[in-house]
Amino acid sequence: MPKVAAWVSSLREAFGGAVIDDAIRRGRAGEPTFFASENGRTVGTPAPATTNAWIVDRAVADRHFCAGCDGSCVGTGQRCPAR
Repeated sequence: MPKVAAWVSSLREAFGGAVIDDAIRRGRAGEPTFFASENGRTVGTPAPATTNAWIVDRAVADRHFCAGCDGSCVGTGQRCPAR
């Protein structure tokens, strides 16, 4: 795992060896603190799946306040008084 080793080395330089070594140790012991995979080999514990992740759809992304609106009408089902 040469790429992972180089990456871990750079993390040790940036954050200190004790912090990174602790994260790796805990990941190998079953905590989701460290996980790496390279060429079919893995080390550590992957993070749990994000089954309850919040996803923004197009309808939410396209919402905006009208010019001169204070936003008090948002979510009330009423039409914006500034329109």
